[in-house]
Amino acid sequence: MQSDPLTPGTSIPPRPARPPAVKTGPAGDDHNADPSPVTRAGVIWAATVTALVLLSLLIVFILQNQDPVQVQYFGLIGSLPLGIALFIAAVVGGFLVAIAGAVRITQLRMATHVRHRPAAIALRAQGPLLRRRHHIG
Repeated sequence: MQSDPLTPGTSIPPRPARPPAVKTGPAGDDHNADPSPVTRAGVIWAATVTALVLLSLLIVFILQNQDPVQVQYFGLIGSLPLGIALFIAAVVGGFLVAIAGAVRITQLRMATHVRHRPAAIALRAQGPLLRRRHHIG
């Protein structure tokens, strides 16, 4: 008669052992792994194709929105095709985001440099001692 493993006073049965790993190739290579690694050329090719598709869609958008619109900006008044006006607005917005990103990256780099500077000075000061201590010869 078997005892119930949940009743008090009985021990917990041991876990079954894991089966050994199966080696599939002569050197234990897994054939399910991706046979072709990601290369820079492949990434560049994919980025180029993506950029060409997006530029093609942008050209179609501009060509389909040729109705002239009147644009006023800081007292300047002019007439542009709608597609071109929206494109210019998007490019200017992209430049603003790039400038904000560059400022933030510069802030973070300066903060990291200031934070690590005392440690770098301390390491430089200890450098000759460490070299002498481990010198063999």
